[in-house]
Amino acid sequence: MDFISPTVGMLGEQELMDYIKSYVREDQSAKYKIVIGTDSQTSSEKTTFVTAVIIHRVGKGARFFFCKWRVKPMFDLRSRIYRETELSLKVMDKLKQAGIMDITENWPVEIHLDVGQRGETRVLIQEVVGWVSAVGYKAIIKPDSYGASSVADRFTKSG
Repeated sequence: MDFISPTVGMLGEQELMDYIKSYVREDQSAKYKIVIGTDSQTSSEKTTFVTAVIIHRVGKGARFFFCKWRVKPMFDLRSRIYRETELSLKVMDKLKQAGIMDITENWPVEIHLDVGQRGETRVLIQEVVGWVSAVGYKAIIKPDSYGASSVADRFTKSG
């Protein structure tokens, strides 16, 4: 799995782990958390999914990376939200396999979901929050789910 960093460029899983280790070494006394969120954009030709991985140095900034997938158009909102949640969890699983937990030890892991109390997605909140919580992560919804609704969203627009 390849990750894109706006500042560093393309990184493989091991390069990402090395980058995170280096970032943490810069300020070992800081508190950190991992934020993962996925957003999607559908056009008549395709649906683009973007998953953002954010290493948040709490109160002192962050570094982020993203993966992008394109599939046939998915017009059903429920299917897209489920796929977004699935991709966020799959990316976290890939990072765990690559050794992120060796770096992050007891950092909080937040999965940011592109659902909220306003709009059509409100009927899906209980389902996707329950799913994320059941696998052991903290689920965050709008308006606080910046990983999905701000960071990932920015990169769905470019196709």
